[in-house]
Amino acid sequence: MRGEPPIFALGARPNTLESHLKIDPSLPVLIAGPTASGKSALAMQLAREHDGVIINADALQVYARWRALTARPSPDDTVQLPHALYGHVATETHYSVGHWLREVAPFLEGQPKRLPIIVGGTGLYFTTLTNGLADIPDVPQEVRQQANAIHQRDGLQALLDDLHTHDPDTFAQIDTQNPARVLRAWEVWRATGRGLSDWQDNTPPPILPLSQCNAFVLNAPKDWLTPRINLRFRQMLDQGALEECRMNLPDWDPKLPSSRAIGAAELIAHLRGEMRLEAAIEAAEITTRRYAKRQRSWFKARMGGWKWLDLSTKPL
Repeated sequence: MRGEPPIFALGARPNTLESHLKIDPSLPVLIAGPTASGKSALAMQLAREHDGVIINADALQVYARWRALTARPSPDDTVQLPHALYGHVATETHYSVGHWLREVAPFLEGQPKRLPIIVGGTGLYFTTLTNGLADIPDVPQEVRQQANAIHQRDGLQALLDDLHTHDPDTFAQIDTQNPARVLRAWEVWRATGRGLSDWQDNTPPPILPLSQCNAFVLNAPKDWLTPRINLRFRQMLDQGALEECRMNLPDWDPKLPSSRAIGAAELIAHLRGEMRLEAAIEAAEITTRRYAKRQRSWFKARMGGWKWLDLSTKPL
């Protein structure tokens, strides 16, 4: 698999994970976990065993501009097993969780010919899939542009100050360190006059209730995950991540959602002569570790009802 160390690499005990995967093959499988934890390897293992189709639940792997840098499945992987919702969205397209839910729904309807195996690290995708998504109107482009302009000119704190004043309920709930979440909350308030949390309080039933699927979270402790993150980033460089960034340099726009791929900003800075390559690599690895920490926090806060699979080197 491109860019992803084998799930049992770097000291993990063999067979620890698979011994816990007793699934009901009549129900869809969900596999969530932090970056570099081995989700794709596990999904491919299950797809082979149960005639499955692997469906992407990663908000950056949907974009066509990135393959190596987001560790998308390799061409060999996609020849071996069916994959869906990878690399199908254009660079400049705004792709939301609502878009993803609409695209994933057909794989879950009726009696699927193949077992749906939904895998990724975007917790919001999974929680809206299993808890439901509020029917929020689309945000006009001019509001999105206004939010980006404020963010660039005055920083994230200016948007947070507005939310604190006008939408305190949402302010109290969102990850204030995550620009994408803050921008989204501000845009919804500005566009609709209602707070994001107010919309979410009136959420319709989910597409896939948790009781109707096999739902797993890969529990990857920091000391286990960190060397895998560092190894994987350097593997992605070997597999063309820097060349991929060079190809995207002419139309690079940091405001686009597709530009949020971890490591992209750092490698672009190197290509522009602003950072040495080794410094860019180290910065990208730090960014990746911080992202993994946010993922773990999201999973712990919102996925308590899922089956947690321990990826530490200690016996379970």
